[in-house]
Amino acid sequence: MNLWVLNLFLYFPENKLEYIPAVIELIIAIALCTLVFKLFRRSARNQQAKALELEKQILEANKQDQLRH
Repeated sequence: MNLWVLNLFLYFPENKLEYIPAVIELIIAIALCTLVFKLFRRSARNQQAKALELEKQILEANKQDQLRH
């Protein structure tokens, strides 16, 4: 029974030209995924730099407060 269900969704065309649209879609999807991944990494790098700068400012403010007291 399970093999029959799987055979409903498996299709291997005789004409191999039918694979071309699927390959094009796969290439586009991989390119978009790569682009989004790079954008996420760039955004994370910028956020990390901002967080480090904020951390330095907070530590400097804490040092100055400790020196005053």
